[in-house]
Amino acid sequence: MKRLHLTLLVLGLLATSLTLVVYKVNVLGFPLKPAQTVDNWVVEARVAFEPSGGALTARLALPDEPPGFGILDENFISRGYGLTTTQQGENREAQWTTRTPSGRQVLYYRATVYELNRERPAPPYPGPVSVPDYDEPYRSAALALLDSVRDRSADITSFASVLVSDLNSPAPDENAALFIQRNASDADKVRTTIELLAGARIPARMVHGITLTDWARQAAPLAWLEVHNTREWVPINPHTGTAGYPDNFLVWWYGDREPLLVDRAGSPEISFAVTRNIHDAIDVAEQRAQLMDSRVVDFSLFGLPVQTQNMYRVLLMVPVGALIIVLLRNVVGIQTFGTFMPVLIALSFRETQLLGGIILFTLIVSLGLAIRFYLEHLKLLLVPRLASVVIVVIMLMAGISILSHNLGIEQGLSLALFPMVILAMTIERMSLVWEEHSPADAIKQGLGSLAVAAVSYLIMINRQLEHLIFVFPELLLIVLALTLLLGRYTGYRLTELLRFRALKAP
Repeated sequence: MKRLHLTLLVLGLLATSLTLVVYKVNVLGFPLKPAQTVDNWVVEARVAFEPSGGALTARLALPDEPPGFGILDENFISRGYGLTTTQQGENREAQWTTRTPSGRQVLYYRATVYELNRERPAPPYPGPVSVPDYDEPYRSAALALLDSVRDRSADITSFASVLVSDLNSPAPDENAALFIQRNASDADKVRTTIELLAGARIPARMVHGITLTDWARQAAPLAWLEVHNTREWVPINPHTGTAGYPDNFLVWWYGDREPLLVDRAGSPEISFAVTRNIHDAIDVAEQRAQLMDSRVVDFSLFGLPVQTQNMYRVLLMVPVGALIIVLLRNVVGIQTFGTFMPVLIALSFRETQLLGGIILFTLIVSLGLAIRFYLEHLKLLLVPRLASVVIVVIMLMAGISILSHNLGIEQGLSLALFPMVILAMTIERMSLVWEEHSPADAIKQGLGSLAVAAVSYLIMINRQLEHLIFVFPELLLIVLALTLLLGRYTGYRLTELLRFRALKAP
């Protein structure tokens, strides 16, 4: 029953940790690597017009959950105007209103977008569309063209692709040529394709978007085709017939309409500009969480002051070091002085570096051990003896720091970061083992403590691991689960294989 309880507890810790990590990575976009950046684009729409008198209303189509992208931030620059955003059919619109405009008016809409792969709810099937009432000879040509396309296609998507390919063929047949207009714009081609698809009762629509580039002052909107295959809208290239959008294509609005509609104004103009930015992935993930109203970030370490964050970047590595000690002691069988002393020494190595830290630690412990043996002859009680060792350790640390500074060895100044109480307890513990067991056991445990501290240090300074633990502190639940499992380990230690190698059967 106790084993089942531990198993369920470990599984619960693992499931909780992994669920939070997967959510923060896949939904909020927190990076798995340190110093990771995210590409995003600032897209700006500039609107200009001349008021003709009276109250004025300007309506601008806005991106609305564009496929493949998310809107990180958006701003409206329109002094003196009232502003509302509404949903008009398939499109989201910004409506600017004012009563007494004068002079040429210029309004701006600016959005910051980033790549976002997300599952969107499937739109309802609009149903078959009505067949257009073609006039002759277009009726006969359309029926013949559609019959030919139907014979060479397998489903709705391939039907649309074959039809677009026929209309864009360098040498179209006589039926397709009837619908091809010389110097036709992309929008005209999409209109023609939509009308022909209606002859097959296939719902289709026009889509307009912007290609996101590194920098563009005049980004022209592109017209694209979408057909509904009874399950979802499928984008079709109006030139080649291939399915899918081009890379970095931001869908801006749907339908055969202008993006800007202005009442009581003339000479309306709209232009688009694009620029590419690089932001820190963590900052982008935090903004994304705010837009999604996620409460996970409210309990993250990023809300703490920077000084406190830096402190926790170090403290959160202590459980990892503790797991390493459990593994090396319970599974490998390395003997150490205490449980947490090697971890604290490893933390000190972060400032002194590994080689300098080992030298300074060995020097302090050796000198302190010699003085501890001298104090033993004074027959002091335990507490005064420990207090005396602490005082001696501090004096030794100060003396070594002064000496190393005069010799130009700056690493000796980091000796003040060593945990002096732990050093004093190490000296006391080592002297007891020396007296009660043997000098060999005391030296073996001392070297084991240094070895464990060195291994813990090398793991705890790993930048990738430090990033993961700080950004995803729920990973400590996995560390806890592994520690609990190792706590029930009662098998042989690796060092015992050497110890009992003489008993190995010949």
